Amino acid sequence: MQQSQMPFTVEKTESFYEKLGDWIGDVFYDLLPESGFDIRDEQIYMAFQLENAMKDRKVVFAEAGVGTGKTIVYLLYALCYARYRHQPAIIACADETLIEQLVKPEGDIAKLEKALNLNIDVRLAKSREQYLCLNKLDKQLASIDSDDIFMDVHESLPSFVEENVSMKKFTPYGDRKSYPELTDEQWEQIGWDSLQDCFTCEKRHRCGQTLHRDHYRQSTDIIICSHDFYMEHIWTKESRKREGQLPLLPEASSVVFDEGHLLEYAAQKALTYRLTEQILESLLTRLMANDVREKTLHTIEDTIYQSEMFFRILSQTTEKIAGSEKQMIKREKALIDEAKKLFAHISQLEEELVFESEMYVINEYELKVVEEYLEQISYSLSLFIKDQSGIAWFEEEKEERTLIIMPRLVEEIMREEVFSQDIPFIFSSATLSEEQSFNYIAKSLGVDDFLSFTVESPFDYENNMTALAPFFETGDHQQKMDYMIAQLNKMQGGSLLLFSKKEELSLFKDYAEGKLTYPIYFEGEAEISTLVSKFQNEEQSILASVHLWEGLDIPGVSLENVFIYSLPFPPNDPVFQSKREQTSKAFEEVDMPYMLLRMRQGIGRLIRTNDDHGNVHILFDENHSEEVKEKVLNILPVMVNNG
Repeated sequence: MQQSQMPFTVEKTESFYEKLGDWIGDVFYDLLPESGFDIRDEQIYMAFQLENAMKDRKVVFAEAGVGTGKTIVYLLYALCYARYRHQPAIIACADETLIEQLVKPEGDIAKLEKALNLNIDVRLAKSREQYLCLNKLDKQLASIDSDDIFMDVHESLPSFVEENVSMKKFTPYGDRKSYPELTDEQWEQIGWDSLQDCFTCEKRHRCGQTLHRDHYRQSTDIIICSHDFYMEHIWTKESRKREGQLPLLPEASSVVFDEGHLLEYAAQKALTYRLTEQILESLLTRLMANDVREKTLHTIEDTIYQSEMFFRILSQTTEKIAGSEKQMIKREKALIDEAKKLFAHISQLEEELVFESEMYVINEYELKVVEEYLEQISYSLSLFIKDQSGIAWFEEEKEERTLIIMPRLVEEIMREEVFSQDIPFIFSSATLSEEQSFNYIAKSLGVDDFLSFTVESPFDYENNMTALAPFFETGDHQQKMDYMIAQLNKMQGGSLLLFSKKEELSLFKDYAEGKLTYPIYFEGEAEISTLVSKFQNEEQSILASVHLWEGLDIPGVSLENVFIYSLPFPPNDPVFQSKREQTSKAFEEVDMPYMLLRMRQGIGRLIRTNDDHGNVHILFDENHSEEVKEKVLNILPVMVNNG
């Protein structure tokens, strides 16, 4: 695609950065106000701070309170710098539920295009879980109790998917958003999952996921993805090149981490190793179909047997955690012994495959895939055996057993693989500092040299927000839910309900059936951006969610009430248990900061413009300590009204 034009003229003798600064000044002082934008001093200050980061190609922590218009600022710089460098900018959002927010018809990109007469080439790079798997769809259609909705999905597929026709032209398809009527549970039955072996799939060249990757890589301006996807790109970049594949994302001119305070967990998650019994057995069984030596055949059989033994013992030495799919692992001697045996078998198999590669009896590409996977398993098992620098847990779903190992610290790898790039990195969030210092986030991510600034929210919370904090007997969900239902009917919709756990949302969904006067949309019952759009466009509706504490931007009467069902403390799972073990003050240094940060983000969903007003309801349990109550109330921008 031809590179888009700069929105201002730069002669050969002129400095790009000087012209950029002049144009930014024109935009904020003249062009946007003329188009009806409410420009704020905090926004202009942020704009000229980002200019320094772009010019010096630095990391900048841009902590900007709600309503400062930070999204518009970083979009303008990312766009101009992308056109200047002839490489797209990458904007990484907190998670998959938020990446659609920037490109919705009423979003900031559409507003900028209209106000500044721009045509911005912006494309979404979604994770694999967001795409249809043709093999899983076929399996559902072949089932005798297949849902009719899956036949509707099949009939909507483009003709080139099934027909042997030229692929010179194709239309994108298979995106989760294309099937908004499917519940999350239905989508799981036909969407990609970790058990799919895409490398050797016969349909991969007609797969919507593959085709869409080719599409977004061609963007000239902006690519939007999730934190998870960007970090997966970083960790898989070299291995994909070795396998003859393109990296997930192209080279970028700059990277913006929206809600950047959440990046550390995404980095840990992307570096996570998954040892899944079924995938290992499937790969090795397929390897046996080749004309391999008898010694190699026996080694494969021994490895499969030992894998079964290891997972059998593993499933017997775990403990389930309430409210989490992660199971704690008891590091008993018998388990470690079985892990060592499996490690030895895999090491021996890796040696045997070296000899097999010299005999050319195995497809080179398939062999490379197996070797890559075995190398990953060897490394993850070595971490598990030594119990060093890793957080391990067990998951079991539909009789599929998986060992997961996540690194405790990622700062050294982030320093080498991410922040060694000579490009600007912008961290944008309302919550980046700890007691006015950015050193904590910088150290945890391996950022040695950075710029930083903080601008407060310009909103008049005292007059525009009312905070209510009713107390309920601990564990009395019915009392809480009755309060919410009464308030929701009184408020005539226009409400966002935030839950800390899926179980809470599910409980309220069942209880509220038939008790509400206004339509309510629950996360999971359809594709999330479709639900958000319905909520925004139907002023007297209600949206209930577990994941929309951050990033949701709905100004006006569609969102005049935020209900926080319970304080969002972190789960008691292995990841946070590991964090707690690293300190002698776990509650004060792990649980409380996490909860307060989530609370600030959730409360921030209410007031999005100077004209917004509304109520925040924080539903306390009576057994919360005075310290917890005080700290929660202190982060509120207004006094609590219990009248």
